[in-house]
Amino acid sequence: MEGDVKLIIEDGVAELLLDRAAKHNAVTPAMAQRLADHVQAIQADDTVRAVLLRGAGDRAFCSGSDLNALATYPSAWHFRNRLEYAAVVRAIRKPVVAALQGWTLGGGAEMSLGADVRIAADTTRIGFPEVQRGWVGGGGASQLLPRLIGHAAATRLLMLGDPIDAAEALGLGLVHEVVPQGALLTRARAVASRLAGFSPVAVQSVKAALRAAMEAPLAAGLAYENEMNVLCFSAGDHLEGIRAFNEKRAADFAR
Repeated sequence: MEGDVKLIIEDGVAELLLDRAAKHNAVTPAMAQRLADHVQAIQADDTVRAVLLRGAGDRAFCSGSDLNALATYPSAWHFRNRLEYAAVVRAIRKPVVAALQGWTLGGGAEMSLGADVRIAADTTRIGFPEVQRGWVGGGGASQLLPRLIGHAAATRLLMLGDPIDAAEALGLGLVHEVVPQGALLTRARAVASRLAGFSPVAVQSVKAALRAAMEAPLAAGLAYENEMNVLCFSAGDHLEGIRAFNEKRAADFAR
C-alpha cells in the first residue's frame, strides 16, 4: 500500500505531513511506524520547539485507518498489540498544532485530539463513524471527548457516528479556530511558529499541567502545577522574560 509520513523541519517547527492524498490520508501500519519514527526524532531534537500535523491535498486531514489494512492482521491479539498512531501523537512532549481540513474521521479525528491546538478550515467535517461499521474506536475518543466537550455531546458524536461541520465543532470546543480553506496552512504555521518562540521549558510545562488537569483531582493538579512553576524558574528562562518586559522588546528564548 502506498503512503508515507514526511518530516520537514524549519525555524524550530517540525511539520509532519500525512502524505496519501489519493486515499484521504488513511493510515496504514507502515505509515504509523513512519510517524512513530519521526516523533522519536522530534523528541530528541532540541532545535524543534513545536510541531505542525497536517494532511496532504485539500480533501482530507485524515480519514482514519486504512480499512483494507485492518483486515490484514492475523488475529485480534495482533491487532490489540498494533502501533496506535493516535497514541503516538498524544505522546509528543512539545506543543502540537493540527491543521484540519476536509474529512477528519475515525482515527484521524482521534489523532487530532492528541494535538494541543486544532485549527480547522471551513471545509472540515469531523466524525467518529466506527459505531456504524461495527466497532468502537481504539484511539482515545471515548475517553478524551467527554473531557473536552462534555458527556452529552460526546455521546451524540460517538453513538450516532455522524460527522459535524467546522462551525459546530467550534461551538462545541472541539476545535479552537476556523479559517477559510485557503488560509489554513498560513494560520497553522503562524501559531506553531509563535509556540516555537516561547521558552520550551515553559510551554512544555503548561502542556504537562493541562494534561494532568484532565485526570488528576484538583488538589493533586494544583500541587503539580506548582512543581511545573518551580521547574520553569529553575531553568532560568524567566530571567529573559523579565529582561524583555523591562526593555520593552520580544523575549528571545534561544537555548
